Amino acid sequence: MSVPAAQAASAAPAAQAVGGPAIEFMFKQIMEAVHKSQMEIAELRSECHELRQANASLERQVREGIQVSSNNGTSRLGTPGFTTPAPGSPQLRAKSPFLTPNTVPSLAVPPSIYVPSPLSDNALTQFNFGVREIPGFWVVIPAGGAGTRLWPLSREEHPKFLLDLTLKGRSLIQATWDRLIPLSSAARTAIVAGPAHVKSIKDQLPDLLPHNLFCEPSAKDSMAAIGLAAAILAERDPNAIIGSFAADHMISGDDAFLAAVAEAVEVAKKDYLVTIGIAPSHPSTGFGYVRLGEKLGFKDAPNARLVSSFKEKPDARTAAAYIKTGNYRWNAGMFVTKAAFLMELLKEYKPELHEGLQKIARAWDDESLRQKVLDEVWPGLEKIAIDNAVAEPAALDRRVAVVPATFGWDDVGDFSSLADLLPAESNQPRILGDSGLVVTEQAAGGIVVPGSGRLVSLLGVDDLVIVDMPDTLLVTTRARSQEVKRLVKKCRDAGWKQLL
Repeated sequence: MSVPAAQAASAAPAAQAVGGPAIEFMFKQIMEAVHKSQMEIAELRSECHELRQANASLERQVREGIQVSSNNGTSRLGTPGFTTPAPGSPQLRAKSPFLTPNTVPSLAVPPSIYVPSPLSDNALTQFNFGVREIPGFWVVIPAGGAGTRLWPLSREEHPKFLLDLTLKGRSLIQATWDRLIPLSSAARTAIVAGPAHVKSIKDQLPDLLPHNLFCEPSAKDSMAAIGLAAAILAERDPNAIIGSFAADHMISGDDAFLAAVAEAVEVAKKDYLVTIGIAPSHPSTGFGYVRLGEKLGFKDAPNARLVSSFKEKPDARTAAAYIKTGNYRWNAGMFVTKAAFLMELLKEYKPELHEGLQKIARAWDDESLRQKVLDEVWPGLEKIAIDNAVAEPAALDRRVAVVPATFGWDDVGDFSSLADLLPAESNQPRILGDSGLVVTEQAAGGIVVPGSGRLVSLLGVDDLVIVDMPDTLLVTTRARSQEVKRLVKKCRDAGWKQLL
């Protein structure tokens, strides 16, 4: 053997002796990190599974229901307008999601049920269910937006809140009215809407008082809409407490909803802007989140906490991390506060917007002045969401509270979430409309809307979204249903505005 070769041979064991332990240590660290990650993933999957089971249990309770007979002289807790109806059988379902005042199928409305539900971490609610109306409480229902992620079912002239998306004979805004009217009565229920929807809203809600329908000339986002109602109601009733609830959301577990609102009202009396936080059932990337802060310790609002911060819609990894902590709730955009206190916050954080809304409110109930002031002031108002305008900065000043709640909630934001709300047979697509117009063979999942009257047939395709309207056909997948909004923009740019 040559000298260099002998040196190399003798050096190899020495290098192994030096490098071996270091490599083994690094490998051990890597394996420990991988094992830790696997454990965290397993824990997260377990938590998500438990949440899904809890959600499924709640849905099952709603479907099965608990009926209390009124024949023996006793009445069930709840009223027909205050409970969530169970899904009707396929034989009794309505044929179309489009409603007109005189064509609501009576058989599509199943009997009401009462479903007891706990409130957050307190098993017993603090609200007396014998009395439903909350004194001094005004309901405000912002009815805006075109629901572009549900296009072409939802259109600018006929948005999703005017549609019966569960085929039970009531549109989303009618269901919202039914749910909230026991809290305030028609005398203290107001709706904010655009000119294009005023007639349809009046048709669908005949009990709505004309002076409680506030028509905004153009869409200016949620702060202007809710602020307009708050300013007007503060003029009419300086002590008014208002609750803002979107016209196009779905809620199940109405007792828990009532208790959460009642608790929020108690907190609002103490000069807080109060939101209702929804317990997340999965790490959604489609919703904003509220981070829970310290407990406020109010005897009449035991679940109330400060809001630590508001979080924008996260990515999937961040959403999963939020849920794992247990300190986050979905931001459902529900706000309860004194009308005057909301205007104080607006004056502090957005003084120009406050000044404009106050000027409009002072003239609102004088019909000879209203339109003139609207024409002068409304176009110059800032277009901004209530979260950005007042909720986020007020949270930093410890003036925003949250009531964590346990009722089921969905904003029906796209066709994928809509599909989850509809009944279906195993391994079949969900059908919104006449099931006789849909024929499938080896087609599982997805949703079909047979809105044109034509036969829709599917063979060997899974998880599709098919919306067949008389003037438009949409085909996509459930996985990409959030992106329908992009397609709407492209159609607008291509000159198809009349179909939007």
